Amino acid sequence: MLEQILPPEVAVVEAFGDLPGARLFPEEEAAIARAVPKRRTEFVTARECAHAALARLGEPPAPIPRGPRGAPVWPAGVAGSITHCTGYRAAAVARTSEIITVGLDAEPDQPLPDGVLDVISRPAERAQIADLPARPGAACWDRLLFCAKESVYKAWFPVAQEWLGFEDAEIVIDPAGGTFTVRLLVPGPLVAGSPLTSLHGRWLADRGLVVTAIALPA
Repeated sequence: MLEQILPPEVAVVEAFGDLPGARLFPEEEAAIARAVPKRRTEFVTARECAHAALARLGEPPAPIPRGPRGAPVWPAGVAGSITHCTGYRAAAVARTSEIITVGLDAEPDQPLPDGVLDVISRPAERAQIADLPARPGAACWDRLLFCAKESVYKAWFPVAQEWLGFEDAEIVIDPAGGTFTVRLLVPGPLVAGSPLTSLHGRWLADRGLVVTAIALPA
């Protein structure tokens, strides 16, 4: 799914279930030493996807420990992102000489629980969601918005090293083009000498899932 919405410079590995025999490096084991079984299986398979994606880039085997706020720590010269939800795990990586940062998220293509949209969205976004067309096969727009916001944070944090709240970015969804545009509402880090003020992403709904991806070119 993600290969359809990410540029060819990005190596992607996905799994639609848990991978038997997947193993962790000791540094990765430490991150989930007290995790419940469900959390452990998700983490192990997602890390196995990440290891395989790094191998596609030609990187030697290496651990991907958790850094600040749980973000994965990639080898030098690599940008990447990991996501997992029920029935799906994925990782995407690229050379920072080609892609500065990557942000992924995957969610079940189902409406958000009551009250969540008000927490994760701005007034203009809620108005947009109300106006988007409801049709068979369409994504659940509120869930797509949440998914896109998660991708924004995952792309933002590696370059900014700062928290970004749901209210700190405003997203406009293109329902026909499978894209979304992000306006950052807080001062962004310098990227190639200029402040980061916006991001652009793509989305796809298929197999009962919605996935979103951002890849910021170098």
